[in-house]
Amino acid sequence: MKDPKTEADERLLVEAAQKDTRRFAELYDVHFERVYAFIASRVHQRDAAEDLTSEVFQQALANLPRYEWRGVPFAAWLFRIASNAIADRWKRAAREQGDPSPEAFAEPAAAETGEIERRAHVFRCVAQLPDVQRRVIELRFAEEKSIREIAREIKKSEGAVKQLQYRALQNLRALMSHADA
Repeated sequence: MKDPKTEADERLLVEAAQKDTRRFAELYDVHFERVYAFIASRVHQRDAAEDLTSEVFQQALANLPRYEWRGVPFAAWLFRIASNAIADRWKRAAREQGDPSPEAFAEPAAAETGEIERRAHVFRCVAQLPDVQRRVIELRFAEEKSIREIAREIKKSEGAVKQLQYRALQNLRALMSHADA
């Protein structure tokens, strides 16, 4: 499902999900990429970002009956939950290891929202790539693996991995420019 076209559409989605939790999947579909991009830009570890994103949507679903519409996008509520989840993780890590900087966990500023939207757009475009190309992009850029490591993992030659990466980047550029048009 695409982003709701109007505030009224989003409000109707929220109200429907409050009445029937099975409708929460629609809100999840609309907001997943932005929430994940927000978290990934702060956490910088894919596993942790995935865990926190899951935690955010679990908390949102659990607290949805208490959510009150105040004319602010639903995503703002999700970002607040995400900020709190990141801060909680930071506090646990600080107790266990040391004291990482808390500034990394603030809520997004208006200027930063554009960056979150851009990252979400990239995630959506990567998801449209053929499976093997998407896997190469994820391994190379998200997990920062070498060509040799990727070749071993997907059982292809290094030359084949380079070609897959090249084609994936070409396809990604086309998808992104097509979406921007």
